[in-house]
Amino acid sequence: MHEALDKYRFAVAVCHRRFGKTVAAVNQVLKAAISSRRERPRYAYIGPTYRQAKQNAWDYILHYSSPIPGRSVNVSELRVDFAHNGGQLRMYGADNPDSLRGIYLDGVILDEYGLMPPTLWGEVLRPALSDRGGWALFIGTPNGKNQFYTLIHGDNASWPGAKSHPEWYFAEYKASVTGYILPEELENAKRQMTPDEYAQEFECSFEAAIKGAIFTKELEQARTSGRITSVPYDPALPVDTDWDLGVGDAMAIWFSQSTRGGEIRLIDYHEATGEGFPYYADILNKKPYRYGKHWAPHDIQVREMSSGRSRLEVAQQYGIKFHVTPRLHQQVGGEVEEGIHAARMLFSRCWFDAEKCKAGIEALMHYRRDYNQRLNEFKATPVHDWASHGADAFRGLAVRHRVPVERRREQAPAMPTSWMAS
Repeated sequence: MHEALDKYRFAVAVCHRRFGKTVAAVNQVLKAAISSRRERPRYAYIGPTYRQAKQNAWDYILHYSSPIPGRSVNVSELRVDFAHNGGQLRMYGADNPDSLRGIYLDGVILDEYGLMPPTLWGEVLRPALSDRGGWALFIGTPNGKNQFYTLIHGDNASWPGAKSHPEWYFAEYKASVTGYILPEELENAKRQMTPDEYAQEFECSFEAAIKGAIFTKELEQARTSGRITSVPYDPALPVDTDWDLGVGDAMAIWFSQSTRGGEIRLIDYHEATGEGFPYYADILNKKPYRYGKHWAPHDIQVREMSSGRSRLEVAQQYGIKFHVTPRLHQQVGGEVEEGIHAARMLFSRCWFDAEKCKAGIEALMHYRRDYNQRLNEFKATPVHDWASHGADAFRGLAVRHRVPVERRREQAPAMPTSWMAS
């Protein structure tokens, strides 16, 4: 694999569990870092989260770089410096894209790319490689038909996928082919895992369901019934927005239209990281929509200690007048669960625009519960990662549609006689 990677600028490797992909990637990027003759070369290893990057690869980086003369280590920044050429290899987490903005890179490893935000490559990393002609290696084990799948197989005529692109290297390593795991161990694993789990983890199947995914059944029903399609904007209906307000995280917005017949039309979705309300006000103004109400979770009312103002007040300064999404439960855990239940109940009434809501649908597809290996069960609280922002905003939309009529009478938009279900 290393010889092939030396010949291609962009490469993708789909690997079964315990293949040794992280070790291979670490050695590949170290080789590039120490052999580079460029001025101040910069390389990055990126994991789905900063914590995972440190846990999965930092020890390997320390171990395999230790024989290099003049190598020094900055533990607080998870960085290795090379004295002979001024090079650096640094670790990052995809959960903090802002830490990657503005840097240049000569090469980057994306480990478990399928668990990263779909926009990370196009919006942040690809531009960081441009001025130096840097390379990228994507590695991972399948986890549903996400951006990793799209990167490999393509999504339209303009992007045929790495598997068939002449300028990309693609390799797939199945456990039944590599021979790295003993046959008796694979047979033992097959007996103890579901067919989907085994196919995904050891045979590199993208068809297997995402483990712990919360809305799998609802999304599949939406697809098979044709409710993920083209959903045009209807000027006769106001557009409501439902937000998840991240603190230093991504901010997600669903744009929806409701008909008197009960349909919820998800016509658009937007997500960004590290932006303030001036940016979002500009996004709202640039879209051709006639807005109804903007909905935000209750914590928008919390006042900041530094300014004494709430984000509700700050948003209003930029022309965004928020209404607070009703709460279903006073306890946080119960509130999340009731919100998930409300979302499941709402799905059958929802129509999604396949193109404009693509990133939001991806978030719903990857919204999942983590698995507790010790207790052999899924944890109650959903994983907080890139997918949770879009899913939390959708939960808010579901909650406000679920609350009893008498509780939302004062909040509901007036319905003109022109509102008709199509």
